[in-house]
Amino acid sequence: MLRAGQTPPAVIARQRARAALTFDQCATLYIQAKRPEWKNAKHAQQWTNTIAQLASPVFGSSPVASVTRDDILRCLEPIWLIHNETASRLRGRIECVLGWAKAKSMREGDNPAVWKGGLQSLLPAPGKTQKVVNHPSMPYADVPKLLLQLKTIGRESAKALIFLILTTARTSEVLGSTWTELRHLDNAKDATWIIPGLRMKAGREHRVPLSTGALRLLPDQSRLGPCIFSNAVLGDKAMSNMAMAMLLRRLGYSQFTVHGFRSTFRNWAAKSICAPT
Repeated sequence: MLRAGQTPPAVIARQRARAALTFDQCATLYIQAKRPEWKNAKHAQQWTNTIAQLASPVFGSSPVASVTRDDILRCLEPIWLIHNETASRLRGRIECVLGWAKAKSMREGDNPAVWKGGLQSLLPAPGKTQKVVNHPSMPYADVPKLLLQLKTIGRESAKALIFLILTTARTSEVLGSTWTELRHLDNAKDATWIIPGLRMKAGREHRVPLSTGALRLLPDQSRLGPCIFSNAVLGDKAMSNMAMAMLLRRLGYSQFTVHGFRSTFRNWAAKSICAPT
C-alpha cells in the first residue's frame, strides 16, 4: 500500500486517534513529559492550574487539531489588560502545548499562539499595559524594632523571618534550606550558606556569608530533620510558604511583604554604605 502511495488503515486509525485528543488531554501529556526537567516541583502544578482555570473553560474540550487563533484570543482578551503577567504566561504555555501537539503529528499548520508574527499584531505588548508594582518594603529604620519583636516570639516562623532578613534571601530559599548547605559554622569568619543552583531563581549556586546574628539563630534549631526551619507540627517537613507572611500580619505589618525585605536591604545599602561621602 505504501508503494502504491496509499496509507495503511492502521496508520490512518492512529492519526485519527491522535487528532481526536483534546487540548486538555494534550496539556496533561505535555506536563507529564516536561515535569522531569522542571527544577521546581510546584511548576507543574502552576501549569496545571493556569490552564485548567483560564484555557480549559474556553477550548479545553476541543480537539487539539482544531484550536484556532480566535479561540486563544477569546481566552486571553478578557484578562490581557487586567492580569497581563498571568495572561502572558498562559499564552506561552498554550504555545508550548500546541507546539508539542504538532511535533506529535496531532495538528498541522502554524502555531496560533505564537507572539512574534502572530498575536503580537492583535494584543498590546506585555509590560506596557500595566505599571510594574514593586513588593511593598519596610523602611530600613523600622527593621530593628521588628527584629526585637521577632526575638521575643521564639516561633520557628519568627526565626526563619529573622534569618531571611539577615541573609536577604527569598522565602523559598529560606524554607528549603537544609543543614547540609551550611559550611564552617564553627568559624564566624568563614561561616557560609551555600544555596545550590537548583534552588536559585537564576539557576546558579549562591553563597551567603553568615553574619553573627544569623549564626546565633542556628544553635536554637533542633535538627530533628533535614530542614533548618521545620514545620511546627510535622517536625521533619519545611514550614508553609505563608508562615512568615502570616506572622507579619499578626504583628501589624500587613502592608509589607516578606519579599520586600530584599528591597529594604538594597535601600539601606545604597544610602548607608554606597552613598558618596
